[in-house]
Amino acid sequence: MRVAKIKNYTPAEIQITAEQLLRESQAYRQDEYKAPRHRMQDESELEEYKYRMRRDFEDAIRRQRHHMGNWVKYAEWEGSIQEFARARSVFERAIDVDFEHVQLWLKYAEMEMRNKFVNHARNVWERACKHLPRVDQFWFKYAYMEEMLGENEKVRAIFQDWMTWVPPENAWNAYLKFEERQGDLTKCRAILEKFIDSFPAVGSYLKAARFEEQHRDRDHARLFYERCLAELGAQSLDESFFIQFTKFELR
Repeated sequence: MRVAKIKNYTPAEIQITAEQLLRESQAYRQDEYKAPRHRMQDESELEEYKYRMRRDFEDAIRRQRHHMGNWVKYAEWEGSIQEFARARSVFERAIDVDFEHVQLWLKYAEMEMRNKFVNHARNVWERACKHLPRVDQFWFKYAYMEEMLGENEKVRAIFQDWMTWVPPENAWNAYLKFEERQGDLTKCRAILEKFIDSFPAVGSYLKAARFEEQHRDRDHARLFYERCLAELGAQSLDESFFIQFTKFELR
């Protein structure tokens, strides 16, 4: 292979900088190529398309069985063409492979809710909460769905089941806010009592006292401050606790 010889070593009259090249590349950039939309002409062509897509998804799953992204794409594609029975079948097969995958359960339940299959969605949430009770997102979304449907008794049952696992404080707050929205202060006080039993600390008593003060029940609020001193003993001998108690009495 012959290499061309350079005959003229003088610099070009117009110098091109790297900055100019980058600027021109942005100025003359063309839109990304988009494949043209294809319209199905008859049912046989549609069936052929479905067969081809399913074959590609199945091949991808065989190559990477534990890659949950392939399973989710497969199931969501089936749902997009209204093949819900097949979509559920794909989700169930994926759950058999890895039932601890959080996003898998979420996508499954969201597909059912999006298409208004309420009972199917309930079934998915129940199983998800049973298999992975420490995933707070399942409980939150399940309770939110039932509240949007106006099924307050079901929401209450969900929270009661959740509280048996002694979840973190934000879960108790959600339960408390729900009962507040229902206007049932008696149930709110029962929740606070269970919260104190589960987390016997100064902060728990202060939380209950603030709740009572917000609802203008000063006697009950003072009782929680006094109970904290009586029930926790030396643990309550904290500067911040006495400051909060004093501010309450000043108010």
